[in-house]
Amino acid sequence: MKHVRFWAMGLAMTVGAAAFAQTPVPPKQKVGFDSITVDELKKDLYYVASDEMEGRLSLQPGDEKAIHWVEEQFRAAGLKPAATDAAGKPSYLQAVPLIEFAPDRASVRVSLQRGGKETAWALPKAGVGFKHAVDITAPVVFAGFGITAPEFGYDDYAGLDVKGKIVLIFDHEPQEDDAHSRFNGTGNTRYATSRVKVLNAQRHGALAVLIVAEPNRKHLTNAERYARIGGSAARVKPLPVQMIADDEVKIPLGMVLDDVAKTLFEGSGTTPGEAQTAIDRDLKPQSRALVDAVLTLHSKNLYEHEGTTYNVVALLPGSDAKLAQETVIISAHHDHDGISPCADEKHPPVQVPADPHPCPQIWHGADDNGSGTVGVVALARAFAANPAKPKRSILFSVFASEERGLLGAYWMAAHPLRPLAGTKAQINFDMIGRDETASPQTDGLIEIPKDTTNRLNLVGALYSPEYDREVKEANKSVGLVLDDRFDHESALNVLFRSDQFPFLLHDIPALWWFTGFHPDYHHTTDTADKIDYVKMRKILELAYLSTWKFGTEAKTPEFKATLMPVR
Repeated sequence: MKHVRFWAMGLAMTVGAAAFAQTPVPPKQKVGFDSITVDELKKDLYYVASDEMEGRLSLQPGDEKAIHWVEEQFRAAGLKPAATDAAGKPSYLQAVPLIEFAPDRASVRVSLQRGGKETAWALPKAGVGFKHAVDITAPVVFAGFGITAPEFGYDDYAGLDVKGKIVLIFDHEPQEDDAHSRFNGTGNTRYATSRVKVLNAQRHGALAVLIVAEPNRKHLTNAERYARIGGSAARVKPLPVQMIADDEVKIPLGMVLDDVAKTLFEGSGTTPGEAQTAIDRDLKPQSRALVDAVLTLHSKNLYEHEGTTYNVVALLPGSDAKLAQETVIISAHHDHDGISPCADEKHPPVQVPADPHPCPQIWHGADDNGSGTVGVVALARAFAANPAKPKRSILFSVFASEERGLLGAYWMAAHPLRPLAGTKAQINFDMIGRDETASPQTDGLIEIPKDTTNRLNLVGALYSPEYDREVKEANKSVGLVLDDRFDHESALNVLFRSDQFPFLLHDIPALWWFTGFHPDYHHTTDTADKIDYVKMRKILELAYLSTWKFGTEAKTPEFKATLMPVR
């Protein structure tokens, strides 16, 4: 599961197991259901998360091994290739063209020209990053939260001219501390993430976007939250940055800290805090040009390399001639954070828990997301082995470069292998192998239930109550505790941190199946010996039965764009 880093690129709904009178698995589904075994899951995950895979960093040999392992499992199961290669032949691999780059942090500069004077900031006060060098000078305009949401009756760009300008916007979205807000109460909607905001600014003609954390926030900034994850934040060799080579995002994104935003607002008749207060009070935009403010954004990269990674994709055709044209997606991601040289006196290991084998540093990614990768493979085998097939087709997809920004999933959503209009549901696995426990990333931000040993979080359920109901019905045969807490909190940005999100943007009922954070998240200690394989099997059993429902029943889940009543 990816982190959110800007410059470089609830309420519990639980059903206790004791409440279930176990519902028998339908006979025509039982062969596949019974084929999902702990022994097979364990064998596969020990391989996928082994030292041999070197942490599966996108565009590196270890991840290529993982790609070809998944490909071979799909082929051995007898599934059909779902993509085509460069020669037009059937393939299990969908190419994802990337640019990998390393920002030259010393070159990053944001400077303000106002009244004949120049004020300049460097990292960490302000920064900008992109796959190519950035050198832009333009007036700066404040566009509130950067949101255009007609279904909520809200538009920060109404009457605002940003063409040829740099846009300054707040992170997140209005009224996120108000349980009655039309923006999903205290949870996130699709509008809260930076990619959606950058695309919106781009559509309005902006040249670049700068984001500042909401001035009245009651949570950590993304940078502060990221810094709590020591295993990722402190490594001898920094992670490379990657972007899609020909992405729909064409303009750079940067960030500024609070005091920079205050300086930009000088002379505008308000302050950032006052502007947010006014927006939150009555959901009326406070957008405006910032007086006599011209900004220059500058950065360059130490290198820019083109590379190709792959989504691994296979198809189980539906058994009904008409409904086979429709699709259910079962997905995960195969990449993680790779390998780094040994720590030394200059770069001591900064990690809690300590890595018992710190040299070299390998981010094994057993839970994140070896568990999901192995889960997709297990379900592919189960459906292939079952004599009866669902009426709709199933697309099994193990995405590339999720940790670098959901890149493989965004690529497929923009270049679909099956029509998105006929895609009825997505089950996305990302971290399905552990129990949720307190960790530095979550301390003080969310409340974790005392017992998570049988708990599964479903993220995005508010966008499709019918999807949620179908999973609950299938759960009568499995007996997990289902939880929607992450749909009612905004501090951790969970809604848009995994590969269901690009499809959610296309109005597809898409949920992330997630067992929660733990202290080994994005540490080298996320290893296969810590996985709860019995719990993982139960989650896959539930997914198997849910997929049968999505793939067979006449009525499919509907997407719901407005989550709360519009006041």
